[in-house]
Amino acid sequence: MDLNDPATVTDKAAAAATPLLAGFDHTALENEGPKAFGDKMGTPQSDERVLWKGRPQLALLARTAFHTRTLGAYMAALALISLMLGKSDAAIVAAVLGTALVTLLYALAWASARSTLYILTDTRLIMRIGTAIETRINIPLKQITAAHLALRSKDGHGDIAFELAGERLLGTLLLWPHVRPWHYAMPQPMLRAVPDAAGLAQMIAEQRAGFGAIDLNLSEIKEAAPASGQTAPQPAALPGRLAPAMHRSEPGFEGAPA
Repeated sequence: MDLNDPATVTDKAAAAATPLLAGFDHTALENEGPKAFGDKMGTPQSDERVLWKGRPQLALLARTAFHTRTLGAYMAALALISLMLGKSDAAIVAAVLGTALVTLLYALAWASARSTLYILTDTRLIMRIGTAIETRINIPLKQITAAHLALRSKDGHGDIAFELAGERLLGTLLLWPHVRPWHYAMPQPMLRAVPDAAGLAQMIAEQRAGFGAIDLNLSEIKEAAPASGQTAPQPAALPGRLAPAMHRSEPGFEGAPA
């Protein structure tokens, strides 16, 4: 999907059910979701304008990140095959294990959604994540070189993954499940199951434009493992200006545990 084609993004955004809001009160953010307790990495500062806040939609997060539907269907198929073979005991075991597995995964998805808060300001993206140990991820907009959008539902919910300039400072385990699958060499932070994903992606692109052109436009996320086993091929870069490389002495997008 081309960010430079307004009609494309407008058509996607028109399908979304929830409008994006702007101008959130900074104090209110400290009382919603995982708290940052004034930490600069996880709290918008007085000179920042908060444009959007959100968290993953539970059912969609469970389906896309924890694969509850796929694993549930697999266990149901095992139970059905066992019945067809006349092995009722095996069918009962498969059904019970399948129910327990899906319930556990859904509970993990609920805990993940409950402990997540995404915040977009006019200069950076803040991710407060972490079920057991809260982590605050700070992503300056100027470090985003590409954004990849995947719409996951008819009401406009979807995922947005980001390619970042600079050195590899973020780890997959630190980010999971808020990370694009199969990109281990250079992990890509991802906003999971957010409402009006197309509209949000457009808002991020517009804010990022203030720091220079984004090199790669929005493209569909492919979750299947690439043949190389590492990173999937990316679309050719469009002419534009690269975001400045980050040095370790600058404020970075590394995560900080609470």
